[in-house]
Amino acid sequence: MKNQSNFLAYIFLFLTVTFWAGNFVVGKFASLYEVPPFSLNFYRWFFAWLILAPFTLPEIIKKKDYIINNYKLFIVLGVTSITIFNSIVYYSLNFTQVISGVLMISTIPVMIMFFSSILKIERTNLFQIIGVILSFLGVIIIITKANFEILRNLNFNKGDITMVIAMLSWALYSTLLKRQKYEISQLSLLQVVMSFGLVFLIPVYFIEYQLGFRITLDKPFYLILSYVVLLPGLASFILWIKGISMIGANRSGVFLHLMPILSAIMAMIIFNEKFMFYHMLGACFIVTGILLSNKKVRNA
Repeated sequence: MKNQSNFLAYIFLFLTVTFWAGNFVVGKFASLYEVPPFSLNFYRWFFAWLILAPFTLPEIIKKKDYIINNYKLFIVLGVTSITIFNSIVYYSLNFTQVISGVLMISTIPVMIMFFSSILKIERTNLFQIIGVILSFLGVIIIITKANFEILRNLNFNKGDITMVIAMLSWALYSTLLKRQKYEISQLSLLQVVMSFGLVFLIPVYFIEYQLGFRITLDKPFYLILSYVVLLPGLASFILWIKGISMIGANRSGVFLHLMPILSAIMAMIIFNEKFMFYHMLGACFIVTGILLSNKKVRNA
C-alpha cells in the first residue's frame, strides 16, 4: 500500500510541475496572440477566485478577525505572488525565450535561502552564500547571452530583466509564506492571498486597458484563459498539497527541478527554440548553486 501511495504522489507531483511548466509555454502563446499580460493575469485569478469562493468563504468569514489583524502580511503576500510575479512572467514572455525565463525562475529555491538569511528566518552557511553567488552568475550569463559587451553597454533584453524581478518577487513571497504558521487552511489561505493580490491588480488592469491593450474575445483567448485558470492556477495547487501530504515537503521539492527541463523541451518542440551555449553555461552555474545551497554543514 505504501508503494502504491508513493506512486500516486509521484503522479500528482509530476502533473503539478508539468502544468506549471506549461504555464510558461501558454504565456508565450498569449504574447503571440497579443493577449495583454496584466489583463490575462487579472482574469486568471478572478475566475480562480470565483471557483474557490464557495469552498473557502465560510472559513474566511469565520476567521475574519484573524485575517484583519494580519492584513499587512496578506497584502505583501498578495502583491508579491498574484500582482507582481504572475503579471511580470506573462509580460516578460513578450520579449524573451521560454528557455531563458524558466532557467532564471529555477533559481528561486536559492533566492528563498538568500531572503531567509536577510530576514533572519534561517541561518545561512558558507555553501549557501556561494550557491547564491553562483546562481546569480548563472542568471547574468543568461541575461547577457555570455556576451559581456551587453553587460558593459547595458544593452539588455527587457524581458530578461523583468523576469529577474518576477524571480525575486516569488522568492520573497515564498520566504514570508513559511515565516509563520497560519490559522486557516491552505485553500483558504490561497483565497485570501488572491483577494489581496486582485485588489492591487485591478488598477493595473485598468491602466493597461486605458493604454489601448485590450483582450479580443476569441477562441485563442478562451483556450489560454481556461488553461491558466484550471491547470497551473487551481489543479496544480491542489495536487501539490496532496503530494506533500503523502510523501513530505523535502521529497516533493525535488520535483520542482523538473519544471525548467519540461518547459525547455516544450519550447523546443512547439516554438522551435534553440538551447544555446549560454543557456548551458548559465544552467551549469545555476545547478551548481542549487546543489551547494542544499549541502548540509556537519557540526564539528
